[in-house]
Amino acid sequence: MAASIPREHRRAAFWFLLPALIMFTVYVIYPILQSFWISFHEWDGLTDTMEWVGLRNYEDLIFYDFEFWTAILNNLWWLIFYLLAPLFGLLMALFLNQTVPGIRIAKSLFFFPFVISQVVVGLVFSWFYDPSFGLLNEVLGFFGLPGISLLSSERWVTFAIIFAGLWPQTAYCMILYLTGLNNINPEQIEAARIDGAKGFTLYWNVIRPQLAPATFLAIVVTVIGALRSFDLVSIMTNGGPFGSSTVLAFKMYEEAIFNFRVGYGASIAVVLFLIMAVYIAYFLTRMLQQERSGG
Repeated sequence: MAASIPREHRRAAFWFLLPALIMFTVYVIYPILQSFWISFHEWDGLTDTMEWVGLRNYEDLIFYDFEFWTAILNNLWWLIFYLLAPLFGLLMALFLNQTVPGIRIAKSLFFFPFVISQVVVGLVFSWFYDPSFGLLNEVLGFFGLPGISLLSSERWVTFAIIFAGLWPQTAYCMILYLTGLNNINPEQIEAARIDGAKGFTLYWNVIRPQLAPATFLAIVVTVIGALRSFDLVSIMTNGGPFGSSTVLAFKMYEEAIFNFRVGYGASIAVVLFLIMAVYIAYFLTRMLQQERSGG
């Protein structure tokens, strides 16, 4: 049985944690609770008075706002395709985790997308997709294929933006996996090789379990990034054409800032928060169950 922690140690730990708890409460918990409260009101964000409307904002959102469901669908596409980032990041990390000449230069090139701003990423890919002078249509024309204006297509615009977002997100996941690979116990790798394990068998039975913390962090960060996607949508399309590329975070911003419907925007924020909370709670539960079972 583990020895009990002395009372003075617990008291010291509490005082050390108190500043962080206060900051977390003021800047995270309180704004979340305030968003819930505002979502039950009609408010333009300018006047001092808010009109209590109960669940009306949620009723309008769910039953009468077609663009809300478009945003939900787009966020779902973001979530599905963004989960490719941990996979691609892992493959890149395995490739770069070698000691060969020039690998440091290669790591720098693969790391580069992560350090540039999302605004810059959006502008670069907007130029890349441009139907007049974009590199994409130049390549298509070289192979005799007709050009396409992806950012003007209601059908393909969301996928074009997601592809742009995958570039820096994959680089971030690569960094997480490279860190995890550097912390792997080399003795276990050597013992597995002596036993004849190699290739996929070595990865699956020896490397993969040790990368579980990096995988957990990569998936959680990627899911949060997919659900709160805003920057690229704002820069590349501003939600267009005709609202076909809007997502929940952008619609929340549009309703609260431009349409002066802060209560309605808060209700969208609450929906987005609940989706994130449910998904991450489910994923945390699965990870804890796997760790306890030793899987």
